[in-house]
Amino acid sequence: MSTINMKTAYSKEALGDDMENDEKKPYRIREKIEKDASYRKLIKPELADELYDKILLIMVGEKKYRDAAYSAKQLAKDLGTNPRYLSAVINSRFGDNYATLVNEYRVRDAQHMLTDRRYRDYTMEEIGAMVGFSNRQSFYSAFFKFKGVSPRKFREKFA
Repeated sequence: MSTINMKTAYSKEALGDDMENDEKKPYRIREKIEKDASYRKLIKPELADELYDKILLIMVGEKKYRDAAYSAKQLAKDLGTNPRYLSAVINSRFGDNYATLVNEYRVRDAQHMLTDRRYRDYTMEEIGAMVGFSNRQSFYSAFFKFKGVSPRKFREKFA
């Protein structure tokens, strides 16, 4: 049985048939559905802690989130584990999936760039590309998901 978390995600199942009746949300943001995956509970806490630390080191320390082509499969390979364990650790320790985790770091990075005078002359597309988004739409969608406002409006308000 699944429960709906208040976090947002891209899932048509979360809204079901009520999608037409519901208010249209910008950038197709949908409610997140929590899945009960029993394999997540099978990972030893020590291994999960070790992988959590390594994920932070690679994703944040080495800023791999800025590479648009860096995948969960590649991260699992770099960590010496399999993608299923990686997914379970990200879900249990970070409370999100790989894509959401990566986009969260990208948006944080973009947020700093949008308020930094050194990046004042950069376009939204350039900033989005510098933090790892492959296109303007994915940048705007992720930014709105985490900040509740478009990158352009964020810059206007805080720059």
